[in-house]
Order: sequence, then C-alpha cells, then structure tokens
Amino acid sequence: MATRSKSSQRWLKEHFSDPFVKKAQSEGMRSRAAYKLEEVVARDRLLKPDMTVVDLGAAPGGWSQWVRQELDRIDARRPGRVIALDILEMPPLAGVEFLHGDFREDGVLSELVASLGGKPVDLVLSDMAPNKSGVDAVDMPRAMYLAELAMDFADHHLRVGGAFLIKLFQGVGFDDYVKELRRRYDKVVIRKPAASRKRSPEVYALAQGKRASIK
Repeated sequence: MATRSKSSQRWLKEHFSDPFVKKAQSEGMRSRAAYKLEEVVARDRLLKPDMTVVDLGAAPGGWSQWVRQELDRIDARRPGRVIALDILEMPPLAGVEFLHGDFREDGVLSELVASLGGKPVDLVLSDMAPNKSGVDAVDMPRAMYLAELAMDFADHHLRVGGAFLIKLFQGVGFDDYVKELRRRYDKVVIRKPAASRKRSPEVYALAQGKRASIK
C-alpha cells in the first residue's frame, strides 16, 4: 500500500479539521462551498421568489442545494427553478434540474438553452474550475476560458437587471476580465468569503444590474 505524501497528509488534516467541513457534515450540506455562496448571497440579498437560477460547475451540488433550500424558505408557493450543470455526475437533488455534460461543448450549451424555454435567467452562478496541472501558465488560460464562456452565457441569457456570480483566480487575465464585467453591469465587487481558504487564489466576482447594452 502506497504511503501518502506529506503534502497530501497535510491537506487531509486541514480538510477534516476545517470548521466549514464540519458544519457541512452536521447540516447535511453536500460541500463546504455552500457557505461561500451563503455569505455572498445573504450580504447582497440576491435571491427573490420565483427566480430562475443557473448553476454552472455545480457538482457535487452544494450551491444548488443551498439555493433550492433558500428559495423554498423565501416563498414555497413560488419556488422558481434551479438548473445545475456539470461535466461530472451529480446525485439527484429534489427540486433541482441537472444537466450532465461539458459546458465547453455546443451541444451541451444548446441543451441548457432549450431547458430555459425562452425564459431569461435571473441569476447565473459559476463555480467552474479546470483540473489543475500545477503550472500557472497552463491553468490560468484554462480557468479564464471557462470564465469567458460563463460571461458569454450571461450576456445572452441573463435578464436585464440580473446578477452574475463567478469564481475567478487571481493572475494573468483577471484584471481584464473584471474590466469586462464593469462594462456589462452597474455594480461589480470582489468577495473573498470566510469559507474560501486564505491560501487559495480564488475570489468571487459579483456583478449586479446587467445593462441592456455593453458600454
């Protein structure tokens, strides 16, 4: 049996002692990522009754699970829709529509658009990230490509006045991407939720008030 490296042992120790991991386990949440979303959404009051929410890069389902619970809590009579998509399989969640596929493929995007039935989206969430190689010169372009695809989806399917929340990694292309968001939305802020590990380069860009046209 192969022994674990010191770095993997350190990661496991950190993971299982993480208060947000413990909280997720005790509250029946699928992942600690739910608390990143909870902090941002609660602060900015993004959820409203009868919303259509699209969650890109949804597996294992922490964000979709939390949004579904919150929409039901806000107004169970007008629960809206939560549509989740990921290249990975995701166990079913009650009240969440899941599409399994690669968002980079046109056919998968077409399936997602068809599921909307011509109705605009109120909130686009993207927690997508590429598989890491550990080489920044490779990983950053891959991450930015996914971010560009998410922005393009929001450009075409998010309603005017809607909001877009996306995970970004600080590095080459980050500043230019945020500038593009500012051309499209009335308000753009960068958040680093408490549940996001300090050593991680990830941050979350929250863009609110989609404009009718790009500046």
